[in-house]
Amino acid sequence: MDRYLIDGHKLTYHPDRVAALMAAKDDWEKAKGVYPIYMEVAPVGACNHRCVFCAVDYIGYKTRSLDMALMRERLPEMGRLGVRSIMYAGEGEPLLHKSINELIATTKRAGIDVSLTTNASVLPRGFLDEALPHVSWIKASVNAGTAETYSAIHRTKAAHFDAVIANLTQIVAKRDAAGIDCAIGAQILLLPENAAELRGLAQICRDIGLDYLVIKPYSQHNFSLTKVYEDLSYSSPEEIQARLSDLNTERFQVICRTKTMKKYGEQERHYGRCYSVPFLWGYIMADGTVSGCSAYLLDERFEYGNINEATFQGIWEGEKRRQGFETLKTLDIAGCRRNCRMDEANRYLHALIDEPPPHVNFI
Repeated sequence: MDRYLIDGHKLTYHPDRVAALMAAKDDWEKAKGVYPIYMEVAPVGACNHRCVFCAVDYIGYKTRSLDMALMRERLPEMGRLGVRSIMYAGEGEPLLHKSINELIATTKRAGIDVSLTTNASVLPRGFLDEALPHVSWIKASVNAGTAETYSAIHRTKAAHFDAVIANLTQIVAKRDAAGIDCAIGAQILLLPENAAELRGLAQICRDIGLDYLVIKPYSQHNFSLTKVYEDLSYSSPEEIQARLSDLNTERFQVICRTKTMKKYGEQERHYGRCYSVPFLWGYIMADGTVSGCSAYLLDERFEYGNINEATFQGIWEGEKRRQGFETLKTLDIAGCRRNCRMDEANRYLHALIDEPPPHVNFI
């Protein structure tokens, strides 16, 4: 059982925001005040790895970062406006930000839940005491079960594999000793190069005390420079889950994203319009650009402003987002990334808004 609903969505737990979206729909005056539940934020543009599958390689791993002084203003504002969670990840490695500990603590103080997706190869000084107590979950991208394969896929030193395991071990030990409520897991992007190492990695994750290992499918980003895996397919995901189920314990789960793997092979969308954008989520790049969708970074149609130049409210209720709102009404989503992050949410919203079943009032 996927207790974290990683292979699904959680919009059912936000009826207020869904109701606001449904009430707004095509009315900009109502839509402009519907703020994202969830944001992805890139603290830095730089990354110390060059993974062979990287979706955002086209951005160029630029050495830039969010200004901490500015974020002390923007984060409380975002919390007041209704942003409920931020995942620090993005086009770079978030733990490379020089003030990541303060950034995380400031986010939580603003009433916003915090998570991290990281390669976990670096552990900033003070992180365990200053940041970890404020984090809801950490997911480490560990895309192999041996140092040799890890080095080839992450295109980094083989020693980083041992460093990642050591860092995660430290994080788990601190979490358990201090009684911190933080789920700590890993994910592996299933590729031909690492398919034989799933069990080995799962055993490592279980033995060091992680809560889960997610096995997820590759998804081709439309703008990525890398095209090596664009024809990859997944034929029997249930077999993967079954083969590794003996490793599950009360504390540890192997979560194979079987639903997402099956959907990746679908040729047609099950809905004709994206309702998640520009309503329920958003993205802030390391240069401060606010975008409506991570699958369209650097596409001006989805860029609403920059937090270095305007308040978050001014951006979210501003003219560029209004233009983006109009764009989404007629956007042909057949050209969108397959299995985008909001796919399950969009399926749910489509069923509510466009194709409700008969007799919905007979509850």
